[in-house]
Amino acid sequence: MDRFQELTAFVAVVEAGGFSAAARRIGDSQSAISKSVSALENRLGVQLLKRSTRSVTLTDQGRTYYERTRPLLDEIAQADGELMNSTLELSGLVRIATSATFGRLHVLPLIPELLARHPKLRLDVILSDGVQDLLADGIDLAIRINPVSSPDAVVKRVTTMPLVCVGSRRYFEKHGTPLTPDDLATHNCIVFHGVENWVFEGPRGKFNVRVNGNLSTNTVETILSAIRAGVGIGMFHRASLTDDLRSADVVAVLEEYIGETRDVSLVWPNRKFISARVRQVTEFFATALGERL
Repeated sequence: MDRFQELTAFVAVVEAGGFSAAARRIGDSQSAISKSVSALENRLGVQLLKRSTRSVTLTDQGRTYYERTRPLLDEIAQADGELMNSTLELSGLVRIATSATFGRLHVLPLIPELLARHPKLRLDVILSDGVQDLLADGIDLAIRINPVSSPDAVVKRVTTMPLVCVGSRRYFEKHGTPLTPDDLATHNCIVFHGVENWVFEGPRGKFNVRVNGNLSTNTVETILSAIRAGVGIGMFHRASLTDDLRSADVVAVLEEYIGETRDVSLVWPNRKFISARVRQVTEFFATALGERL
């Protein structure tokens, strides 16, 4: 028996609450629906539904199977609709997560173009320097700059950005400019996310310099504000300094010692079926961010 027919019958029974109601819903006979569900249970070797004279309810295994397979039917229906609709118009909600500063500088400016292309699309953009659990937080697409090591995620690298070490001109006028990474030991360094070992490169390869200071933070925005105010020296990816590096007051130092980079990546949950709208939004940002950065 056709597996798609079995699955369609099973989902219809669950959502209609019974075999006769499911038959009316999809325009088939009650006996055909019953045979399809029975064939599905026999093939899987488990009972999916508890049947009584008054009701039909899911078993625990049936509930799990329904939750996993219902999105597949949605995906098939959406794919059919797209092919039948010559405009291929996207609609529905896509939840996007990205870091606050990078999002403000590089993601938000692209949103108007994306929505202009797909007016029926709805976006929920979460700006946070914390790393979200994609599945638990219902995130469809994350745009990240830090390394991604989650085994439950699919990663598409867009580009690579170098790190940069900067401070304000007034800070260096007051405290001196570091000429080598070791000079940072005498400077006030702003620590991000507890990373007190900064990586540099020299003639003998990579080496770490332990830094410290009177300010630590979990947001790049705080570091930028502190640098502008002359508090100390910070290190992060260059994409966060798009505007500041054009300012005469922000100065990059130790550039010849910096070889570390950060990947800008698109990350989405490791699901077998990804909706068309998420796929197209992902492709949009892959192209637009690649050109922008």
